[in-house]
Amino acid sequence: MKLSIVTTLYRSAAYVDEFHRRAMTAASAITDDIELVMVNDGSPDNSLELAVELHKRDPRVVVVDLARNFGHHKAMMTGLAHASGELIFLIDSDLEEPPESLPQFYELFKREGCDVVYGVQENRRGGVFERTTGALFFAALDVLGDRPVPRNVVTSRLMTRDYVNALVSHQDREFIISDLWQVTGFRQTPIIVKKLSLSPSTYSLRDRIELAVKHVTTTSTRLLYFVLYTGILIFGLSGVLILFYLGRYFTSGMGVDGFTSLIISVWFLGGLITLILGILGIYIANIMSETKRRPYTLVRHIYKADAVVDRKSSRDGDAQLAIRR
Repeated sequence: MKLSIVTTLYRSAAYVDEFHRRAMTAASAITDDIELVMVNDGSPDNSLELAVELHKRDPRVVVVDLARNFGHHKAMMTGLAHASGELIFLIDSDLEEPPESLPQFYELFKREGCDVVYGVQENRRGGVFERTTGALFFAALDVLGDRPVPRNVVTSRLMTRDYVNALVSHQDREFIISDLWQVTGFRQTPIIVKKLSLSPSTYSLRDRIELAVKHVTTTSTRLLYFVLYTGILIFGLSGVLILFYLGRYFTSGMGVDGFTSLIISVWFLGGLITLILGILGIYIANIMSETKRRPYTLVRHIYKADAVVDRKSSRDGDAQLAIRR
C-alpha cells in the first residue's frame, strides 16, 4: 500500500526539515511505500530551496513549484492532484497539527471502514475576540449557507484514492476547500486533534474577511434571496407610508415635512443600494472567473524521481491535470 503525504509551503522555511523527519517517521509505522508531496505556493522565503534539497537527499519527496502564490486552498488541491498513493494524508507543514497523529488517523480509518478521517479541534484556539468572532462567523454561515458548516475542522485528514479522485474532479475555479470536502460526500469520520500554536498565522485580517465573503458567495445563493426579500420589504413599507401620507393629506390637508427625516431616508436607501450592488458585484465576479475557465494553479517545475519536469515540456499526467484544472 502506497501512502502519500501532501502539504503546502508558504513562509515555511523554519519547518521544512523537521516536518519531513517527523512526517516520514510517523508514516513508516504504517507502510514502507511513502511519498511526500510538497507544494511551494510562491513562498517568499527559501522554503523551495530547502524542499529541493530534501528531494535530492530523499527521492520519496516530490516538490511541486507553483508559478506564483495562488492561495492555500488551491495549493492543497494541486498537491492532491499530484499524489499517487492509495491513501493520502493532507496536513499543514507548520507543525501546529502534529504529524505523529497519522497512525491514530489510520487506526480509526481501519476500524470504521470509512473513506475519510478528518481532524477536529476539541476547543477553538485563540483569545476571547477570536473565539467570539469565530462563533459569529459560523453562525452566519449556517444562516446564509445551503448546509451546516462543521465546527473547528483542521487541515489534517486521511483520505482514500477514490475520495481524492472525486474531490479533484470538481471544476470550480473559485472555491473554499472545506466546502468541497463536505459536498464530495463519501463516509467521513471525525477525530479529535490537539492543534498547537507555534507560529503566527499567515492569514491577515483582510485575508480572513475575504475568505468569509468567498465562503458565502461561492457556496450559497441565499444572500441573493436576502437581497430580494430586503427589496420586497422596503417596497412594502414604502407603499404603506405612501398610502398613509396620502390618506392624511386628503382627509386633513396635512402635507409631509421634515428635512431631517428626508435626509435620513436618502442616506439609508443609498447605503442599502450600494450594499446590494456590492453583493451582486461579487456574484458577477465569481461568474466571470468561472466562465474564463482559467486553471486555478500553474506549475513551474515538478521535482520527482531524479527528474525535473517543467510546465511547458511535461507529459506527466498528474502535472497536466493540475495545469488544466
